Amino acid sequence: MIKIFVNDKPIFLTTKVEKETDFKNFLLKDVSIETVLDTLAKKRYAYVRLIHHNEETLLKHFCKKLPNVIAGGGKVYNSKGEILFIFRNNKWDLPKGKAEKKETIEQTAIREVIEETGVKDLKIINVLPITYHIFKRNGKIKLKITHWFTMETTFEGRLFPQESEGITKVEWLNEMASKKALENSYANIKLLI
Repeated sequence: MIKIFVNDKPIFLTTKVEKETDFKNFLLKDVSIETVLDTLAKKRYAYVRLIHHNEETLLKHFCKKLPNVIAGGGKVYNSKGEILFIFRNNKWDLPKGKAEKKETIEQTAIREVIEETGVKDLKIINVLPITYHIFKRNGKIKLKITHWFTMETTFEGRLFPQESEGITKVEWLNEMASKKALENSYANIKLLI
């Protein structure tokens, strides 16, 4: 089952039909994104399930319904085991951003961490799960597909929030502070931490 977030409410892509309780089922091939978003906006529904007969093509069919924005980002650890967080739009987040042409997704992730935080000397350690979320920009609904990587750095310099991107703070957070930050974060970020 694949989760796609609209704010903190999920859309589940699945092959299984279940009896509706606090959620709504739709056939993926027939439903419009506007209908899904309208349904999620209703308080009585905790989530929406989009059903398709073929598990292998679920995501492909969903992605065709919206313009896709490919992004890369990092869950960055310093030598003290702290995680690098950014504060944007009154929420704690991890650094990430849109891929540029002729750039690998790994290059995107590293570039975005550097641009948004000032942290350098990054080394990718492993691949994390891809996250999906729907957002609206300039009146258009889009699907952001973010490729995440665990990174390490020995960087100990000054942190620089990229204010032009709405980032107001960049901080290294220990385990306890990370848990506290997640109370004011996004559902897809909580999956990564």
